[in-house]
Amino acid sequence: MSDWRDDLPPVRGRLLRDEALAPFTWLRVGGRADLVFLPADIEDLAQFLRALPKATPVTPLGVGSNTLVRDGGVEGVVVRLGKPFAEIRHIGEHQLFAGAAALDQHLAKAAAEWGVAGLEFLSGVPGSIGGALVMNAGCYGAETKDVLVEAYAVTRDGETLTLAVDALDYSYRRSGRSARGDLIFTGALFQGHVEAPETLQARIAAITERREASQPIRAKTGGSTFKNPPGKSAWELVDAAGWRGKRFGGAMFSPLHANFLINAEDATAADLEGLVERVRTDVLAKFGVELEWEVKRIGRPAAATPPPPRP
Repeated sequence: MSDWRDDLPPVRGRLLRDEALAPFTWLRVGGRADLVFLPADIEDLAQFLRALPKATPVTPLGVGSNTLVRDGGVEGVVVRLGKPFAEIRHIGEHQLFAGAAALDQHLAKAAAEWGVAGLEFLSGVPGSIGGALVMNAGCYGAETKDVLVEAYAVTRDGETLTLAVDALDYSYRRSGRSARGDLIFTGALFQGHVEAPETLQARIAAITERREASQPIRAKTGGSTFKNPPGKSAWELVDAAGWRGKRFGGAMFSPLHANFLINAEDATAADLEGLVERVRTDVLAKFGVELEWEVKRIGRPAAATPPPPRP
């Protein structure tokens, strides 16, 4: 039987067959990808997508800070943008370009060094610029859309696009345009305002200190598990339902922050997903609030897992 991967278009980047995806994610779980593509540049990515059969699924994956890869792995092609897409440039007095693979924290620190204010909040956002564009990432009262001028992307058909911030249809932790699933972000232009570098660096230091004191940043986690419901805090609901620090297999919600899911000890993706779904069910039953996933799940569904005991 022929393998569709034997007829792939030529690339200048790297193609990896049957690649384990757990090392690409912060939760360190999940199965393998049929194929991982690490493009050399935007044109390499665009040409590959144009030539790839339309029936082949394509899944972009950033640094995996808020991604749960299911145990069955991911069908088709996983596109991972690496170093060629991690550039950060100072443009003019108060604008910066950042590639989609650049870390949010790196952009915040670079902006501070150049005296560009308004991006300090990104130092508290785990992950990369591509992920921030997909989900309008934010913290401490600021969001990506507040400082974004335009984003650059390649479509599933290999077309390169420039999208103004309004075209991305942003709301809380969501881009309506990105939700259509046909974009791979390659970079973005951000705008702040001029302020003294030492002032900005002090703000970043304060954000870092606050995160270290309140979040399990050195654990195998996916960041915030649930979106905050209108007028409520997800962590308070999880805590009040009794799930803070409770184990299910190798999975648990952090004793330090009840909205942070942790791979505490050799968890499977099924452990993690099963725990989250049980918590959602319990919070809905106790408080009438339906928690919505903020962590993105990709891949083939996990095998059925018995629910954890009610706390």
